[in-house]
Amino acid sequence: MAHITASVEYAIHCLLWLVSSGDTPLSSRDLAELQGVSPSFLAKIFPKLEKAGIVAASEGVRGGYRLAKPADAITFLDVVDAIEGDKPLFDCQEIRGRCAVFGERPPSWATSGVCAVHAVMLTAEKAMREALAQETLGGVGRRFGRKAPAEFNDAVRAWMDDRIGARSPGRTPRAR
Repeated sequence: MAHITASVEYAIHCLLWLVSSGDTPLSSRDLAELQGVSPSFLAKIFPKLEKAGIVAASEGVRGGYRLAKPADAITFLDVVDAIEGDKPLFDCQEIRGRCAVFGERPPSWATSGVCAVHAVMLTAEKAMREALAQETLGGVGRRFGRKAPAEFNDAVRAWMDDRIGARSPGRTPRAR
């Protein structure tokens, strides 16, 4: 099982759409449809992001979510911790003390100090967390923005505008 789940991946992609939307709130239902995922799946993710202060919700027909702070102030580590919690990468089971030749009492040399395997995993976790803390939504959003053609961004903006407009009384989405 992956330490960082698909929930984090979808959260980051949704947040990148919020980066590109500026101050326009986007609904989790529209973001789910845009990405081909169940609205109920995203409905479990956004409250975690809101509780962590990453997004803010707005009520009403044209409501939805927007970033609660600047995209350059939101790191990938913020998102991972909001969705997954600050759980360790590795859960050492102290296997080193269970060797059959030790009998019921392992010698102190076998169990003293930090387990060598656990030490490697702690180093790896520290490096991963540092790398995630260096990447922001703003930085990745700018890289993506340079990669995607303008027509794509225009098409997504029009798609979202249609859905936002359709939620207003008396309006229907434009035909495409």
